[in-house]
Amino acid sequence: MKTNAFQDLIWNFYKSYKRDFAWRETTNPYYIFISEVCLQQTQTSRVVEKYAELIQKFPTVKTLADAPFIEVLRVWSGLGYNRRAKYLQESAKIIIEKYNGEFPNNIELLDELPGIGVNTAAAIVVYSFNIPTVFIETNIRRVFIYHFFENEEAVSDTEILKLVEQTLDTKNPREWYWALMDYGSYLSKVVTNPNRKSKNYAKQSKFEGSVRQVRGSILKVLLSEGSITKIELIKKVSGNKNHFDTALTQLLSEKFIMRKGRKITLQ
Repeated sequence: MKTNAFQDLIWNFYKSYKRDFAWRETTNPYYIFISEVCLQQTQTSRVVEKYAELIQKFPTVKTLADAPFIEVLRVWSGLGYNRRAKYLQESAKIIIEKYNGEFPNNIELLDELPGIGVNTAAAIVVYSFNIPTVFIETNIRRVFIYHFFENEEAVSDTEILKLVEQTLDTKNPREWYWALMDYGSYLSKVVTNPNRKSKNYAKQSKFEGSVRQVRGSILKVLLSEGSITKIELIKKVSGNKNHFDTALTQLLSEKFIMRKGRKITLQ
């Protein structure tokens, strides 16, 4: 498909079927930072409510940086991948301490923040500052594989990124990426997942019965109980309890939780 025809296809779809999200109604880098961390590995339908809760509870980067971590985790609870809540606050503290509360419009600097990564950093730059920047994520990958790599397997992101750059609307990158995202989301519902042809494709492991499920359950119990003995904690935790010791050790080493005498509590 030629570049102009591809761009016309994406823009025409967007004009008719664009989605509305609260984070698309702002150029505030802090709000966009919140939304992009929430959207990592999480569907938009689950993020909408939590995004609203997070910015209501922590309206500025300073309020997030200064909050007790237990409050951040309490609001985050339900989004999964709880490390992101920790990264969110750690990044906020760096923004306050290193950048006086101002988000840099530089991918390399944003990429240095905990849990951000180059693609999330680039998305923050595009959506906050409308700077033409090349990046890739699940929906973008799906769109380009579907239209440009129909008969290929093991497609690399390097190959895709070349096309992302060639087709980028440099005058309006912010809205162009929204259009790509919306079209990619549409494709996920109507065709067999093109991302299976990606060299980086890996089927997500099951949550049920996993260490991740037990980790989440431990944190949920501690949010409810405050502090609790290990014996009582294991009684209340759901999931495969064979993973309990592994999950507990991970959470202790990552400083989500700590021991206080005979009891375990959140940091």
